[in-house]
Amino acid sequence: MGRTLILGVGNLILTDDGVGIHAVKLLQESGEIHPDIPIVDGGTCGLDLLQYLAGTDKLVILDAARSNGKPGKISRITGEKVPAYLSIKTSPHEIGLPELLFAAKLSNIFPKEVVIYCVEAESLETQVGLTPAVEAALPEMVRLVIEEVKNQ
Repeated sequence: MGRTLILGVGNLILTDDGVGIHAVKLLQESGEIHPDIPIVDGGTCGLDLLQYLAGTDKLVILDAARSNGKPGKISRITGEKVPAYLSIKTSPHEIGLPELLFAAKLSNIFPKEVVIYCVEAESLETQVGLTPAVEAALPEMVRLVIEEVKNQ
């Protein structure tokens, strides 16, 4: 396998929407990700992140979801389910994520594999900090991502 990229997206001032950014911080602090694997806080950058996809074979996206599931539930989305996930816009940053991956396809730099780890959000209200259910899921999300890339 070639280069792997871990990309956390979200907005820290929209409660649980920031879970991907919180996960990135914990992954960076953990020291358990091989130093050759970039861990990027993508925030709400959208197309500005295109440069990071060049040369990436596996993209691991960390995000929040709003699909009426149980708050804190973690899902792993791959393959044909990725476009369906991206079509559900739950927050302002997701307007940029589908366009980012579409631009990567047009630019011929789309990763061979895209994996999304998302946590079901309880709240997307304007407030800093995660709800208790999503905060409780954060360590498991980080563990799953470490497992996902440990042999890369």
